[in-house]
This record gives sequence, C-alpha cells and structure tokens, in this order.
Amino acid sequence: MSKTAVSTPDAPAAIGPYSQAIKAGNTCYLSGQIALDPTTGQLVAGGIDAEIPRMLENLKAVAEACGGSLAHAVKVTVYLTDLANFAKVNEAMKACFSEPYPARAAIGVASLPRGAQVEADAVLVLP
Repeated sequence: MSKTAVSTPDAPAAIGPYSQAIKAGNTCYLSGQIALDPTTGQLVAGGIDAEIPRMLENLKAVAEACGGSLAHAVKVTVYLTDLANFAKVNEAMKACFSEPYPARAAIGVASLPRGAQVEADAVLVLP
C-alpha cells in the first residue's frame, strides 16, 4: 500500500517533521491541528472561545485537501489543557459533525504547542 502526504495552504503549515495528513488507500490520517491562523502562523487571540472554531476550521481544511470532509471522520481525538472546556468543544463539534458522530476521545494534557488550549486530530475514511 502506498501513502501520500497531503497539504493545503488553507491550514497552518507543519511546525515539525510531519505532514498535515497522510492518505493511505481510502483512509486519511489528519495530524493534530491547533488554532494557528494559516496566514500568519500565529495562535489566534481570544482564548478558548476563539481557538475552538479556528482549530476546527484547520481540521476541516486538511480534510478537504484529502478529498473529503469532516463528514468522513470516523475517529477524532481532542486534547485540552483544561477539561472544563469540554462542553464548549462539544457544542462546536455539533456544528461541524453530523450523526452518526465519529468515535472520539478527549484527553487532558499539561500543555500543547504554541501555548494552545485545544488540539484535535482525525481519521477519515473516504468513499
């Protein structure tokens, strides 16, 4: 099976030795996205309420670069520096995903790159 790196200028460039996504067959593995503005490369201002939608927009952009959408997500992992923000993530995810919702894990972490408060990665299965 071959694998192909996927990238898009509509999401932040990788800030390390990894790809925005890897497509292998009809499966696409999206790297974690934080709330970096793709144009400036800077973390968006406004705290968690600004970070959640920007992070989801970045994830959506990478999903689309894979030839799919967030509707093709079968698994999402969310990383939060404060699990008290979990309800906010739930509300935002309702707007980006539809039933049947993807499987999901939420993990509390001590810190994230660039001082972000939330990160998410996903696995898509494309038609």
